[in-house]
Amino acid sequence: MTGRVEGAVAAAFHEEWGRVVATLIRMTGDWDLAEEAAQEAFARALERWPDDGVPHRPGAWLTTTARNHALTRMRRGRTENAKLRELSTMTGPHEPPVPPDPSGVADDRLRLVFTCCHPALPIEARVALTLRTLLGLTTGEIARAFLVAEPAMAQRLVRAKRKIRDARIPYRVPPAHLLPERTTSVLGVVYLLFNEGYAATEGPDPMRVDLCAEAIRLGRVLHVLMPDEPEATGLLALLLLQHSRRDARQDAAGDLVPLEDQDRDRWDHTAITEGTALLDDALRRGEPGPYQVQAAIAACHATARTAADTDWPQIAALYGRLIELTPSPVVRLNRAVAVAMADGPEAGLALVHDLADDLDGYHLLPATRADLLRRLDRREEAAAAYREALTLARTTPDRRYLTHRLNTLPR
Repeated sequence: MTGRVEGAVAAAFHEEWGRVVATLIRMTGDWDLAEEAAQEAFARALERWPDDGVPHRPGAWLTTTARNHALTRMRRGRTENAKLRELSTMTGPHEPPVPPDPSGVADDRLRLVFTCCHPALPIEARVALTLRTLLGLTTGEIARAFLVAEPAMAQRLVRAKRKIRDARIPYRVPPAHLLPERTTSVLGVVYLLFNEGYAATEGPDPMRVDLCAEAIRLGRVLHVLMPDEPEATGLLALLLLQHSRRDARQDAAGDLVPLEDQDRDRWDHTAITEGTALLDDALRRGEPGPYQVQAAIAACHATARTAADTDWPQIAALYGRLIELTPSPVVRLNRAVAVAMADGPEAGLALVHDLADDLDGYHLLPATRADLLRRLDRREEAAAAYREALTLARTTPDRRYLTHRLNTLPR
């Protein structure tokens, strides 16, 4: 019974967290109180459902419980006002009334993402706040996605919530004609959600398939909603091409398998076919953006029959174009790898050295440097770089992979 209830709570968290938090934000205007009330509701579910049974409508039960907790907190704080009266009118285990939706977005979760990505906030704050509040990523996971320290990301989130409160920014679904001004940040949310699933930043598993699946689902909804937006099409193509390799990324023991050693028969060729078709459709518009360029890079890998057939000069050129569009140090690191594969490890190593200050604390920088030094037979330097990467890696498979590389350096 306990295991079944825990599974029901976990499923409800996945399905209902964003809706519950969004409802409380809309009613209280207080993001911190909304999250606290939602957390309390899920804690109460773990306490009550084993005895009372899983409710027929878990979302309604959780929303009502969260609303009651928020009501109690507001009464204790002597903040009787219009918001409190609005909360008090919600009685019984029924869903709160939902105002008419002017957006035309049918999917509940995507509608909440558009709501959260308010243009009054800086784009990074919009994306970070959405990932934290609606999609349940931790502050640490979001910080690593943005390559900033966790305290800095926590402060960024606090500032965003404060601005919403002080400027009285309304939390509501935007009408359809205002969706385009939020599209860039919504695409960023889906992209980073997939990245956290595809390459988890901590924990025992290198992938979180649930996050990948949800990102692809949202990408499909966006593609249907915005069929003439080439970057939405390019993003879906990118996610499908990347995810097509999921079954070959680990061996039977759960260890990471490098791209060059993966069994390409285990790749999802249906996803590859769909992804390349979507990419071709997007590129025909003549407006290549960063997601389309990344999809083109993924297609170079996905369509190569063998590792030796990979068109590394083309990939290096595409990364050069991507740097022009999004000049991030991670893109420059990836370009360094492509240059090393196209022109030799010495060429790549020179580019990697230039990134030491920009990617301090990022474990893939010393890991890349170690691999290039290994290829150059500079064993002692490679070993030192692998040890540095090991101190920074946060997932068990990453650490196992780096340890294996270190232990198998030629003597």
